[in-house]
Amino acid sequence: MGRDLPDDIAARLGRRLAGGEFGAGERLPSERALAAEYGVSRAVVREALSHLKSDGLVEARAGSGVFVTENREARSFRMTGLDLDGTEALAQVMELLEAVEVAATRSAALHRDAADLKAIRRALIGMEYAIASDELGDEQDFAFHQAIVEATHNPHFVSLCKHLEFGARDVIRKARANTRANLSDLLDAVQAEHQAIYRAIAEGDPEAAAAAAACHLRNAAERTQLYRHRERGA
Repeated sequence: MGRDLPDDIAARLGRRLAGGEFGAGERLPSERALAAEYGVSRAVVREALSHLKSDGLVEARAGSGVFVTENREARSFRMTGLDLDGTEALAQVMELLEAVEVAATRSAALHRDAADLKAIRRALIGMEYAIASDELGDEQDFAFHQAIVEATHNPHFVSLCKHLEFGARDVIRKARANTRANLSDLLDAVQAEHQAIYRAIAEGDPEAAAAAAACHLRNAAERTQLYRHRERGA
């Protein structure tokens, strides 16, 4: 089972919950029905529902099925309605990401160990191979940032970023995919930003790591704006 498939189904179901398709206390369709609707196995649906349960969005009732949690808004942090179309919305997403991911990168520079550096570098090299092979490399890109979060050795950073994964971080992953698919002339610049982040973490320089992460996020926002500008033929 691919790691991303249950996450994708969980994200899609989460958006339906946020949109009010299923009200508080309402029963979700069965695993079989959801599997047929999304064209995946029941095992994938089961894992996706497990993600939603851990987020406090749904709850299982023995013999009855899975239901939308009462007062779920107060029980779980969730970002909804995110897209790349609004300049203000993108700026708000980037503001939050800068606060969280820059802090995580600073912490990673302080607390990383040899295994962490190996994982971060493996993802970095994976991105280089993806670029050389004319592939998007989204998996490697996500693995790079995830390895940095893990390198904080702070379970609260890990937990928070897991929540953000279905919202803000997903938006940024799409932005990076847009860069690779539509702004190939900027791929080397993107990779150089990742290399600067890795180098600062490897050197144990928290301020340089934070600055490199902030630069990367701000440039990602600018590349998203450039992609939209070119797409519209302006």
